[in-house]
Amino acid sequence: MKALILAGGEGTRLRPLTINTPKPIVPVVTIPLLRYQIELLRQHGIREVVLSLSYQPHRIEQVLGDGSSFGVRLHYLVETVPLGTAGAFKNAETLLDTATVVFNGDILCELNLTEVIRLHQDRQATATLVLTRVENPSAYGLVETEKDGRITRFLEKPALHEITCDTINAGAYVLEPEVLRWIPAAQAYSFEKGLFPALLKHSRPMSAFISDGYWIDIGTPQKYLQVHQDILRQRFSPALMVPSSLLEIAEVLCANSVVDPTCRIGEGCQILSSCIGSDSVIGRKAVIENSVIWPGVTIGESARLSGCIVGGHCEIGSNTVLSPGVVLGDRCRVTDYSRL
Repeated sequence: MKALILAGGEGTRLRPLTINTPKPIVPVVTIPLLRYQIELLRQHGIREVVLSLSYQPHRIEQVLGDGSSFGVRLHYLVETVPLGTAGAFKNAETLLDTATVVFNGDILCELNLTEVIRLHQDRQATATLVLTRVENPSAYGLVETEKDGRITRFLEKPALHEITCDTINAGAYVLEPEVLRWIPAAQAYSFEKGLFPALLKHSRPMSAFISDGYWIDIGTPQKYLQVHQDILRQRFSPALMVPSSLLEIAEVLCANSVVDPTCRIGEGCQILSSCIGSDSVIGRKAVIENSVIWPGVTIGESARLSGCIVGGHCEIGSNTVLSPGVVLGDRCRVTDYSRL
């Protein structure tokens, strides 16, 4: 079995972080995002992975290479024009000669993929969709199912009075090569609004796997911060082992945090539930909590950062205060005593 990861979006919801760094390789606890999905696939026996890309594909290939260093073989396909989710699957047709696991490139989840594949095969499904439960499904597309797991209806972003269940499309699928003939070539086409309703209309067997494990779409700064907190506080244990902090400096308080060992940390700092990227310099008595700091950042003495995301190679002045919700793109400079 092979896998296809849909990673062609420009990451506009995550800007300014994705202006210089494409979303598939934004660091999540210092590890490129797609490495978590690739490791999940590898642990469940899938060694051949196709990456469908569009935005800054060469940057992604520079980071991930051919996949051999982490036990898989990577193929790269680049869309010259946006093709949508199903269109990207069709674009990879020459490489997909067997049942294929498909992931949206901006999700992180706990998923027993072996069980999903077994269910798909046992039910002889044309398509199996992984579903997850959410408290408020009105912002998503609902997927209705029978008790035996058969999918019966799709409902995009329902009004409150239309909500009949709490299961939504989790952005992970197992698809048979048969579905390729239902997708038009060389044009934008969607799984959610095009292919899946068409399969249902033509009575093709569609099955659901409802996952109760952790699931998140990291497409916004708020969700990006949340996944860091969930990992650092061990509410989410991804397939790929995250690095442990190697920080051992006198008079520094470091709790629930990951700090790259190349960082220089001043005395009296407090680093709480935060992630500090490589080659960063943190001045004396700085306080950083619930924040994500990308590589090469300089933070001055007595600065206080809470609930922030700081892009690569920024300069944060002494005695500066950055409040929750602040997001800085790469190479920003914030002068001493500023308040953001």
